Amino acid sequence: MQQIFNFIFKNSNRLLFLLLLSISFFLTIQSHSFHKSKVITSANFVSGGVYEQINEVREYFNLQSQNEALALENARLKSILFKTVDSTSILKFKNLKNTLPDDIVVSKVIHNSYNVHENFLTLNSGSLQGIKPDMGVVNNLGIVGIIDNTSPNYSTVISILNVKSQINAKIKKSNHFGSLIWNGKSTGFVQLIDVPRLAAIRKGDTIVTGGQSVIFPENINIGTIDKIEIDDQTHYYTINVKLFNDMTNLGHVYIIKSKNREELINLEKTTKDE
Repeated sequence: MQQIFNFIFKNSNRLLFLLLLSISFFLTIQSHSFHKSKVITSANFVSGGVYEQINEVREYFNLQSQNEALALENARLKSILFKTVDSTSILKFKNLKNTLPDDIVVSKVIHNSYNVHENFLTLNSGSLQGIKPDMGVVNNLGIVGIIDNTSPNYSTVISILNVKSQINAKIKKSNHFGSLIWNGKSTGFVQLIDVPRLAAIRKGDTIVTGGQSVIFPENINIGTIDKIEIDDQTHYYTINVKLFNDMTNLGHVYIIKSKNREELINLEKTTKDE
């Protein structure tokens, strides 16, 4: 306390000057509208800048919830898209497998391996959410993999970057089919094999899902043709496909619950057994 008094006595002249200066500024501002408006504008500028910085910090910490909201909205839109009937291809689609999904589950990748030959992902959705093995997993850029195993709250996914993965795919413009595999080399490329040589293809053509399975609906994006080779043994095309997806950087994904899946599987099994 004594130090405070000593400071006041020591700087009394300066403090008195600052006090009188403040009073004079206050009286000037109150008596002149021009000065008053300038002060208010300056104060708003300063406080606005402070609020903007606070808001940016708040938005940063809210990114997770915003991302989840966006993922839910994307899932809703994808559900509408998948359920929209394309009149130009309805006959062909029904004749194949009738794989229109009736539901989409939003999930999040909590583990992702991509540096071994048999890569898997782990999602934070499981059997309690209706997830079952052999359901397709996609995101906004294309296919991701296929559900392998589930627990009540989690599921594992066979990544398309897995040497054991094999998915029906086709060349979008020509509808020539093949099998999508991975040779275990690059995380950015997969291979489409068993494509007949009569197929008219060229670099840059889009590869999509074929629809000849109960796992993925038809025409989900996969990637584009990067390189075309001819297999010396089979004399079919082997196509190097550049993925749309960055499989090393996955966040939210969508699990497709196919309509009438069990009925189709049981029917095919009965047919094979006969």
